[in-house]
Formats: sequence, structure tokens, C-alpha cells
Amino acid sequence: MSSVGFVGPPISPTRLPTSIRIVVVVIIFFSSQQTLEMMAAAMGSPWLRIRLLPEVPPRLLRPHLRRGLSVRASASASPDGGGPVRVRFAPSPTGNLHVGGARTALFNYLFARSKGGKFVLRIEDTDLERSTKKSEEAVLSDLAWLGLDWDEGPDVGGEFGPYRQSERNSMYKQYADKLMESGAVYRCFCSSEELEQMKETAKQMQLPPVYMGKWGTASDAEIQQELEKGTPYTYRFRVPKEGSLKINDLIRDTLGDFVIMRSNGQPVYNFCVTVDDATMHISHVIRAEEHLPNTLRQALIYKALGFPMPSFAHVSLILAPDRSKLSKRHGATSVGQYKDMGYLPQAMVNYLALLGWGDGTENEFFTIDDLVEKFTINRVNKSGAVFDAVKLKWMNGQHLRSFPPDVLIKSFEDRWKDTGILQESESGFAKEAAELLKDGIDLITDADAALSNLLSYPLHATLSSDEAKSVVQDKLSEVASGLISAYDSGELCQALAEGRDGWQKWVKNFGKSLKRKGKSLFMPLRVLLTGKLHGPDMGGTVVLIHKAGTCGAVTQQSGFVNLDERFRILKEVQWESLLFFFSTSLPFPCAREKPPAAAAAAPGH
Repeated sequence: MSSVGFVGPPISPTRLPTSIRIVVVVIIFFSSQQTLEMMAAAMGSPWLRIRLLPEVPPRLLRPHLRRGLSVRASASASPDGGGPVRVRFAPSPTGNLHVGGARTALFNYLFARSKGGKFVLRIEDTDLERSTKKSEEAVLSDLAWLGLDWDEGPDVGGEFGPYRQSERNSMYKQYADKLMESGAVYRCFCSSEELEQMKETAKQMQLPPVYMGKWGTASDAEIQQELEKGTPYTYRFRVPKEGSLKINDLIRDTLGDFVIMRSNGQPVYNFCVTVDDATMHISHVIRAEEHLPNTLRQALIYKALGFPMPSFAHVSLILAPDRSKLSKRHGATSVGQYKDMGYLPQAMVNYLALLGWGDGTENEFFTIDDLVEKFTINRVNKSGAVFDAVKLKWMNGQHLRSFPPDVLIKSFEDRWKDTGILQESESGFAKEAAELLKDGIDLITDADAALSNLLSYPLHATLSSDEAKSVVQDKLSEVASGLISAYDSGELCQALAEGRDGWQKWVKNFGKSLKRKGKSLFMPLRVLLTGKLHGPDMGGTVVLIHKAGTCGAVTQQSGFVNLDERFRILKEVQWESLLFFFSTSLPFPCAREKPPAAAAAAPGH
């Protein structure tokens, strides 16, 4: 049987003849790097080619490397391989499109487009119990949303279809029979109970769980007897039995004869993939590193069928912040979830590309056209990339704010109308609100909270906070008294009706009257007029609040508190009790406050 792993002392490749030196390089390199791309990168290329070679003369090898089949891994001089570039993304329709799968699809897409090649979509639905049409439709929808258009696939066709594995069974049977005729596979009549017993025996003997049945060497008479009895059988691939092959960390278990066709006629994954990639003329296989254990089995099938070998590149996994594999327990993990949360496809594509790739500069903002122009496979990192939801949200904000102003405003306006914050007929107010709030909005869905927050007036909650203590103790009651006088006289509203210019003139004069300026003036005014300690531009905010109360733009359900109601609340604040509250640990003395919803319909001053 052919085992996989590395035992014995290290071997220096420089002390061995050239004919076998590359094999030993693979062994030593994988002992620390654990990925095929890393080995290839060490040789100057990210592409791995695997070739099955005749047995190396045993006198050149140490005892544990003697006899049997040899696998040579080598880097191709050019990722183009001299022929047309054809890559594929082959999801299983058993669930939603994971962000890891989306990144794999993206890397395939970018490589194909950057090389003028073809991007093929193939549905691997051989898991009949778990595969669903709904999942397939969701995966295709998510890929289309990301903008990863495919040249061939189940919905667009192509000269190498069909593009669903479930529709290719006759082809798999044809090639399985070809392997049977050549002797590369044999019928295995072992029952499930017998196979389980082999595993148990191997476990007790502390041996690898490989096939130890008799059918690989059974006589024609024994086989015919079982066929006549109608005994179910699988097609089992005959792995060359002489000697052992050591490739550390490429495959971590012992490789024995493996099944390529189940007893119910269903082909096994590694067999399907090899036949599909070969018959669809796939030139480059870019996939997740979790597929590394499949590579040797597929290489054996390629050789047995006489197919040319594609180049392989295995991409490292996407990790969670704790550096474990990203999973549902870490939050949203599917493309569909992020789409529903309000993320932009442009931002998702940009962020996924940067999870393991960079163009060598400090730039992090890329459109999909930029990525096609700049993408090279040799700049894909070998180590796992950590998925940072905060960084993704920030990047979404960058793309959102890169929209043309009219497009951005229309997006916010439509959102506010859909959620019932603005009246359907409104447009002018939406433009001013969008301009004011856009820098603090990273997701289109955040626009609701941003506008609702601006329209609200949580004065008492703010005044009772520890952060407000210094503002309150800086004679806030004196500023409040002056502000109330300016409002009652109509002076403030007149200034606000003139827009930002009117506000700036008024606030300058108001500051002079109180002998305040800068933070000592604007922080108290922000608290008293907006009910908050922080927010967007002060002048723009107050002008917009005034406009909201006079133009009828906002709906009753928006929670808007107009200026009349704000000043009613302000007049009821018990300033002496508030100062006493901050000097003791007593509960904050809330003034009686009318619910904001009840005040929303009240007219402005």
C-alpha cells in the first residue's frame, strides 16, 4: 500500500542526484509549510504540477523511501501553461454560499479575466440527500449579486456541458468502465459490516484504516460467482501496492485502494471532479487548502485515464478572530446574510479579495475592474486570513460614499421612505439629510438609525450621564436660560429660517453675549438643542431639525421631537437638583416629559 507522511531523519537535497532531488525538496518543504502553493512559491511559482513517475532506483534512496510509485511535485514555469486558461468554481448546493467559497470563486474569476480565459460554473450535486434546487438558486443568485458572471454553467450552457454532476452520470460510468477494462479499478463486493470490521481490526492493531479486503486480488471465478448472486459492489481504485511514498502534510493518512463508484451507481467526489475537470479542459484548479488531501487521489485517476494534469493552487482558509476556522458560531458567514444586512456587492468583492491578496501597495480600495487589472496569483498569501467584520463595514462605507452624490442621496431617500421615516412626496429634506449624515453611515441600513437619532431628543438621558457632568457643571443652566430667551423671542427661529448663514451669524452674537466661544459655547448648545453630546455638524443639524418641523417631511412614526417640544422639555429641567445629583449618588431628578411620539405632530415655533 502507498502511505503518506514523513518518517526518519531529514535528507539534504544537495547530497542527492538531480533525478530525485525535487522529490526530497517536496518532503522537506511541506514539513513546515503545509500547503502546495508554498512549495511552488519556494520554486518561483504558485502553481503546482503533480506528475506520477516510474520508480526511482532503490539504491539512491534511504530504506524507508525504497520501492514503488513516486509522486513528483514541480512548479510550472508559467501559470498560463501555454494553452487557453479555463478555471472553474464548483459549489455544492447543500446550503448558502459561504464567504470562503465566494472568495475562491472570486480568485478564479479574477485569474480567468486577467488572462483572457474562461470562468466555468459547475454544480457538484452528487450528494443527493442534501442537495436542493433552492440552494442551487441561492448560490447562483449570490454569485450574480457579487458580479462574478460566468462564461459556462448550468443556466447559460456551453460546449462542455452538462454542468450539473447529477446530469453527467453516464459519462462517469463510461470512464469507470474504461478503468475497469484497464485493470486500474476492480469490483469490491465487501459489505458495510466487513468494511467496518476492517477498520476495527486496523484500530486494534494500531494500523491505518485502509482497505484490506480480498477483492483486489480475487480470481475471475470468485468475481463471477458474486455477480451471479447479485451481490452489490463498488468500483475501487487500485493504488499501486509496491513501496511507499512520503510527502509530509500533503496527505496525512495512509492511502489504500479507494472507492470511485458506490454500489448504487453513484460516483464518488474525487472521481467526478477528475473526470469533470479533464473533460471540461480545466487548465488551472484554484481551490481551498482543505482539498489538499484529495489531490493525490485525483492525480492517480488522471494518470490512469491518460488525462493531462492541470495546475493546482490551494488557497488558505479564512479564519475567525480567534484564528479558528470561520463558522456560524462567529456570526454571519454567508454572502446572502451580508446582502440582507445591507452590504454592497462592491464592498464584499473588495474585502474578499484582500483576504489573502494585495497589489503590493498601501491601497485598499479596489473596484472589480481594478482587481481584474492588478490580480496575480503569485501575490496570494500562504497564511490564513482573519475575517474582520469591523473592517468589512468600514470598507462598505468607503464604497457607499464613492457613489455619485445623486445616486447616494436617492439610495438614502428610498430607504427612508421604505421604512416610513419620510413622507413619500418628500425629496428636498432627504437631500440635506443625506449630505449631513453620509460620513457617519457605513451601511445603507444604518441610514434609518442615523436619521432617527438626529430627529430624537434624549435630553434627560444625556444630562444624567457621567460624560455630561463637566458640561452641566460649566454653568449649563445659564446657557439654557439665554437660549430659551432667544427662542421665545423668535430670534433663533428667524436665524434658522435663513439656513446655515443665519445660524452662524446668530451663534456668533449669542457667544459674545455670554462671553463664550469654541467648545465652551458649542458643546452646551449641542446638548441643549439636540439632546446629545456628539453628532454631525452642529449648524447643519439644528437647521435640519428646524426644517423638519416646518416642511412636513417626516412622518409621525419617525419619533421626531420638534423645537417647540424640545424647549418645553428644556424649560422643565431642574438645574439645582441636577447639580446636586452630580455631587451625590442620588437618582437623577427627571422632569416630566411628554412622550416624543405625542409631540411629533406639533407645529414648529
